[in-house]
Amino acid sequence: MKRSVQLLAISTLAAGMAACGGSGSDSDSSASSGTGTVSFGITDAPAMDLSNVTIAFTEIRLKPENGQWVEFPLEGFEQVNLLDLQGGLSEPLITDEEVPAGTYTELRLIVDTDNSFVKRESTGDSEYSLAVPSGEQSGLKLKGDFLVAADTTTNFTIDFDVRKSIVNPQGKALADYMLKPSLRLVNNLEVGSISGEVDVAQITSTRMADETLADCQYEGAVYVFSGENAETSDLNVNNEEGNPLMIVPVQLDDESSLYSYTAAFLPEGNYTISYSCQEDNNELDDNLDFEGTQSLEVVANQTTEAELIPLVE
Repeated sequence: MKRSVQLLAISTLAAGMAACGGSGSDSDSSASSGTGTVSFGITDAPAMDLSNVTIAFTEIRLKPENGQWVEFPLEGFEQVNLLDLQGGLSEPLITDEEVPAGTYTELRLIVDTDNSFVKRESTGDSEYSLAVPSGEQSGLKLKGDFLVAADTTTNFTIDFDVRKSIVNPQGKALADYMLKPSLRLVNNLEVGSISGEVDVAQITSTRMADETLADCQYEGAVYVFSGENAETSDLNVNNEEGNPLMIVPVQLDDESSLYSYTAAFLPEGNYTISYSCQEDNNELDDNLDFEGTQSLEVVANQTTEAELIPLVE
């Protein structure tokens, strides 16, 4: 069997802490015998202030429902800057690997902690050490069923939410920062995306002119929540419920002078999005102002266009 491993290079994306999703485990005879081909890529949900989050992966392990672990060691280690993978971009970790067909219940990413680090823009891109508990032994774990059908190629993406995953241990860990992995696994055939634009200049001007409104602290981000008409909230990794599924920073479009965003790798279903330009500490409850809140439906393999923010009343 010819094995192809591709490294993470340059580009953008990753996101959400849930156990892994993916295909259901319906008993299909074609999926329970023979072999199928599987590919795994990684992507990132955006983070504030961090300018570089590099994780060094050394191995991928898959656990069949009935069988021993299937292991794919990488050559040495593959360093991936997760912040190069935002806005719908992903990078392959393994491609076209032949595995036994059937249901798998767990995926693990083994990490080289010595070659993993973060940088912060606010400190001049200084490099900080990153602790990854059990990263070199049992690895980062994704539990939940996913299906590899016989005689087909199935492509998955591991959505790695940096904003939810990087925390300040405040002297309680063996490094400057600690990785508490927030991961999702999605089947690429079952996801779509949401794209839109934000008139940041108008929002900033309106807030500066109205003393009852909080000023913008940065260009802002679009918060994505599961479900129609969902309640909006800030991100606090210490809260078990109510957190956004992902937070997507807006990026300036030089041609239109508007800011654009893409929330990618979303399973089919209903979502609520909303924009805020206040800074959000991922370990505290923050009182954010939201605007442009709207509900949207995501369809697999399609991009849903959101209304321009702020909404026209």
